[in-house]
Amino acid sequence: MTATLDSPTVPGARDGVASPAGAAALRPEQWRPLADAHAERADALTAVWREARAAGRKHAIEDFLFTYYPTRLTHLRRWHPGAGVTLLLPDGGGATAEDTTPDPEDRRTWRWHATTRSEAGDARTRDTVTLDTVTLDTVTLDLDAYLADRGDTVRYVRELLSATASRPGTFGCFGLHEWAMVYRDREAGRDQRHPLPLRLGHAGTDSVVEANPVRCSHFDAFRFFTPEATGRNQLQPTRAAQVGMEQPGCLHANMDLYKWCLKLGPAVPGDLVLDAFELARDIRWTDMAASPYDVSAYGVDAVEIETPQGKAEYVRRQREYAQRSNALRYRLIEVCDAVLGTAPGVPPRTTSAATTSATQPSTVTVQNGTGS
Repeated sequence: MTATLDSPTVPGARDGVASPAGAAALRPEQWRPLADAHAERADALTAVWREARAAGRKHAIEDFLFTYYPTRLTHLRRWHPGAGVTLLLPDGGGATAEDTTPDPEDRRTWRWHATTRSEAGDARTRDTVTLDTVTLDTVTLDLDAYLADRGDTVRYVRELLSATASRPGTFGCFGLHEWAMVYRDREAGRDQRHPLPLRLGHAGTDSVVEANPVRCSHFDAFRFFTPEATGRNQLQPTRAAQVGMEQPGCLHANMDLYKWCLKLGPAVPGDLVLDAFELARDIRWTDMAASPYDVSAYGVDAVEIETPQGKAEYVRRQREYAQRSNALRYRLIEVCDAVLGTAPGVPPRTTSAATTSATQPSTVTVQNGTGS
């Protein structure tokens, strides 16, 4: 059987690879370097946390990325091409000597993945016009199986992300959510959340909370407020109201982009997962620098939000994170749209102002008032 060496018509297709259902098809020599580079980047991003763990030390800043967002390092290092991309497997009758090395991770066994057979031109004769064809095993995300289990999650994530992206960023919380989580702990006889000294002491911390308006819009921060602090919050966020309250100025909403990548799993391309993890890691360091805790032992200068200079620095960083987060937010929305658009019988998306996204990230504007 022969095949003509034509120019590829889809990204990643070359050397006569047939592209099932019009999807991009990647040979092992194309995608394995991507998977290796992904693992190397994951190792670089987690170097500080891994060093602490290897030494048996807790890391008050970066442990959060592996406890609040429960994931394993092995999973973070695992590269996915995203929905609609077919991978030719190196141990399925590969067309080159390099291709015959078995895949160290058997993708055939991964949840929601389907293995098929595909014809490909023999790369050993790629310099000729007519190629002998070989049959290779291929693997791709089975969207029917994936949506049967994760369809509701995909729809919810899309609704939440598009609603968040449609709003201007609001600022003015100054990271007081962390202070509200330890408010009056001493007098109530409670242990504080982190085993770190308070930079201003207990009385000084309580005074900062009492001297500043608390404006937290993020439920998953608000639910950790001390009982004495909840009534001081100008907003009373709930889980049910989350879609209507999230906004791109909120540090925790922006860290949660990593959570939504994890929820969407193999539908999200690996580079997007690591971009979201990197953003969450960067925000976490600011979150703790602006907190009541003394994190100088980690080489971090405090963002002293009890001062005008500290407030200004906090807002500067918030705005930067808001811009970065919305860029990732729109990429995740595109992932949701790509998955839902291929599913038979998918309900139409809502077109309300709260859930309709633009095609490009908008500039985040500043509004004084609510925010987190």
